[in-house]
Amino acid sequence: MTALREYEKLEATGLWRETLETQRREVFVGFGNTSLMIRNKADEALSHWSLPAVQRLNPGQMPALYAPNSEASETLEIEDQTMVEAIEKVRTSIERRRPHPGRLRLAVFLGLTVTIAALGIFWLPGALERHTVGVVPYEKRLLIGQALLANITRLSGKPCETLSGAAAREKLTRRLFENEPGQLVIVPDGIAKSALLPGRFVLLNKALVEDFEGPEVVAGYVQLELARASIQDPLGRMLSYLGGLASFRLLTTGEVKAEDLRAYAQYLLTTPAPMPPNGVILARFKAAGFSSSPLAYEIDTSGETTLALIESDPYRNTPHPPLLSDSSWVSLQSICGG
Repeated sequence: MTALREYEKLEATGLWRETLETQRREVFVGFGNTSLMIRNKADEALSHWSLPAVQRLNPGQMPALYAPNSEASETLEIEDQTMVEAIEKVRTSIERRRPHPGRLRLAVFLGLTVTIAALGIFWLPGALERHTVGVVPYEKRLLIGQALLANITRLSGKPCETLSGAAAREKLTRRLFENEPGQLVIVPDGIAKSALLPGRFVLLNKALVEDFEGPEVVAGYVQLELARASIQDPLGRMLSYLGGLASFRLLTTGEVKAEDLRAYAQYLLTTPAPMPPNGVILARFKAAGFSSSPLAYEIDTSGETTLALIESDPYRNTPHPPLLSDSSWVSLQSICGG
């Protein structure tokens, strides 16, 4: 869990600039479990920043000036002392939990590059990909995931966001990820059901919250994506698609070309991911503490191709606590304004 319980309902005003060329706008800033939510006076979502990636541009000065990452032109100016203290506590907490900050990873990148080249890994894409996936830190994965999300939302529409819907989404996020990092992003179109990006962004089609009577199906798709991730790392899937040159560039420069991100975003939206083994999926549901049958019947209404997920459902005959309260589920259903 990223945020601190004492700040769960914290809100403040701020001055937001979308790009260096645009004027600053007065906005409302909400402090979420894993993110800062920026809305206008009409309660329309303008931006959604991942707390672990937030950068302060003027340390020790007030008003505090923040950016969503080290490369962004988007900025947010905050005068509210309580909000600034909350953001700084989270940033400090994240920094303390890193036993070897990015400097160690960077040293690994640079120190091994010559050896890798000498051993010819560049000509062995599989080995290069595995090595790259093994050394890329979580902070870089977050930035890659955010960049992919920006490309995807140009096609799928902006992520859905209302005040009550965002609060319900945060509750479901805490329930499904517990102490693990992860973010749920609900989009109006573009993806068939769900997708997982580097940095543990789980993309979900709005139909998964609007068309069902309870949260079991949308929560089931989250477990399905996490099961896929346990078989193939989302960053590994991206590098496998982009090829050895992209792996080598990421390993040596820490960057992914913009055209590669656009190409992979299009691939994610049009190419179904393979189903993980049933045993892996069922293990996720058992650990998460809810039934796999709703997901099984959503994938195949007859249940024929997903029979194992029904017959071996760890909660088939055992009640489990609700994933969300009825009121929170209703709020989540309206997150896209429906």
